Amino acid sequence: MAVVSLSPQAMMLRLAAFAAVLLFFRVTLELSWAQAIPALFIFYLVSGGWEFFLIFLKTLPRDVTTGLVLLRVKWQVWRHVREKNTIAKIFQKTARKYPEKTALIFQGTGESWTFRQLDEYSNQVANFFYGQGFRSGDVVALFMESRNQYVGLWLGLAKIGVETALVNSHLRLEALLHCITISSSKAVVFGVEMMEAMQEVQSSLDKSIHLFWSGEENPKSVLPGAKHLDPLLQMAQRHQPAPPDKGFLDKLFYIYTSGTTGLPKAAIVVNCRYFRMSSLVFYGFRMRSDDVMYDCLPLYHAAGNIVGIGQCLLQGMTVVIRKKFSASHFWEDCVKYNCTIVQYIGEICRYLLNQPYQDAERQHRVRMALGNGLRASIWREFMARFGIPQVAEFYGATECNCSLGNFDGNVGSCGFNSRILPGVYPIGLVKVDEDTMELIRGPDGVCITCKPGEPGQLVGRIVRSNPLQHFDGYLNQSATSKKIARDVFTKGDAAYLTGDVLVMDKYGYMYFRDRTGDTFRWKGENVSTTEVEGTLSRILNLTDVVVYGVEVPGIEGRAGMAAIADPENSCDLEDFSSKLKKALPLYARPVFLRFLHEVSKTSTYKFQKMELRKQGFDPAVVKDRLYFLDSRQGCYLPLDQAAFSKIQSGEQKL
Repeated sequence: MAVVSLSPQAMMLRLAAFAAVLLFFRVTLELSWAQAIPALFIFYLVSGGWEFFLIFLKTLPRDVTTGLVLLRVKWQVWRHVREKNTIAKIFQKTARKYPEKTALIFQGTGESWTFRQLDEYSNQVANFFYGQGFRSGDVVALFMESRNQYVGLWLGLAKIGVETALVNSHLRLEALLHCITISSSKAVVFGVEMMEAMQEVQSSLDKSIHLFWSGEENPKSVLPGAKHLDPLLQMAQRHQPAPPDKGFLDKLFYIYTSGTTGLPKAAIVVNCRYFRMSSLVFYGFRMRSDDVMYDCLPLYHAAGNIVGIGQCLLQGMTVVIRKKFSASHFWEDCVKYNCTIVQYIGEICRYLLNQPYQDAERQHRVRMALGNGLRASIWREFMARFGIPQVAEFYGATECNCSLGNFDGNVGSCGFNSRILPGVYPIGLVKVDEDTMELIRGPDGVCITCKPGEPGQLVGRIVRSNPLQHFDGYLNQSATSKKIARDVFTKGDAAYLTGDVLVMDKYGYMYFRDRTGDTFRWKGENVSTTEVEGTLSRILNLTDVVVYGVEVPGIEGRAGMAAIADPENSCDLEDFSSKLKKALPLYARPVFLRFLHEVSKTSTYKFQKMELRKQGFDPAVVKDRLYFLDSRQGCYLPLDQAAFSKIQSGEQKL
């Protein structure tokens, strides 16, 4: 039975009723306070309050514990704001505390850095770039695969106030050029493994942009004008640079997020946001500085860089970096490096469960799996098979102000909000139109809050004076404005729109339901349908293309599907597939293709996606030509009923 959420007006009426009853007990029945209070409590239970009373008893310990965590982090935030600290300054204190302790281990080479070595390397980065004329407020793009140097580079730049644009290492051509350009980067530091990708865009880059490459490999060809950074850093001074005039609320770096505007958006990460995200996870999930974390997530994402690397920089934890997730070597690495915490996204857990049994999966010391997107259907199986006592599931986008944490291990939920005092953490679920995903408002113009059991979009009230509730937005002001709604909780307020639909149970636990708008999640990445549509349309000579996500049984997220107008049956699939490989990263390529005579549009020339999404990829429903991307062969094959059945059963891997 769902518990009804009371509006402020209804709450006031109920309080007035209880006051009247108490007055009746005291004046009319002439009961003493010792008699009136228990009588009022019994009246409350009999009148329907017993259910909320049970909720109160069940959730009070959870709420109190989490409340203390919030107070602790909030106090630390205000202290750092007052002292004008930065992540770089906090790291220097960590390095002084643990100088000879191992900070980072790169699995690819076995290279191990102590906190002193990481501090000295980042100092060399800072002093070199300062000597090259880079100053506080400048931007440098970082484009390389994960390794120890990745952390040292952005950290060193932060020590002189230079902001780093963390570019997704899978991006190519237009998307790569876009990320470098919108950040106004004065230089690009790229890994030797990205040499070819940089060669493809060099001619389009501004001639004033400095180019530096890093890595031990000998490239086949070097970009004209690009300098090898590693030997230059070896000659740089190792002393601490003079700190910039920056504080806790100033910019640290940019993380690119795929949104509904098409090409990647640069989300602003200030020092305070980095600290808040990392610290809430550390204290909320009861981590320890002597833990060893296994981080196989990309460092250009918040999960890998902030939630993962943040524990090293701020708490003194050892972090093992792996360039790319490997299901077959995952537990071997954990055993080899004595890891106690592993990071995941939902897909990682499924990939691990699909692996054949190996001895290492029960020989590790892992006590916690930390991440987001673990499906409830495999949650218990994951814990039982691999012997992991705690799943630390959380929710939170890079830029959002309404992160959630499943701090008490409730299976399936990504976090909670208090039912006792919901206003302490000003977030909520509000009703949306399921077809348009627009906010539904009441007669007073304010959004309608969802009751327990009702799906709604998660929103977080923006409080400019509170760093924990502030929304820093994107470099693009227009993109920032689109993520803010007015008159959400009350008239005149503002709230951040997550774009995600969640549902809350009667105890306040939140469960992820879906993504709104034109973005869906596949293989741990957010895929912008607008961007993919534009790319496919260009490849297919500007034909009409609609991209949307479809559910596949047993697989986290949604697989990309493209409906393509091809009335003449003229599409060359082999040529199309070849061009697609060059234009889009693997996670953004459509898994399913549907060729039809024409794509339906609205009167305002917008594509109608809802019906296409509902029809999915079932050949019994869809009579148009269907194809699917065979991951093993790397090409599109006809999707008939036999292939559909194999996909549904999981026999055919996507």
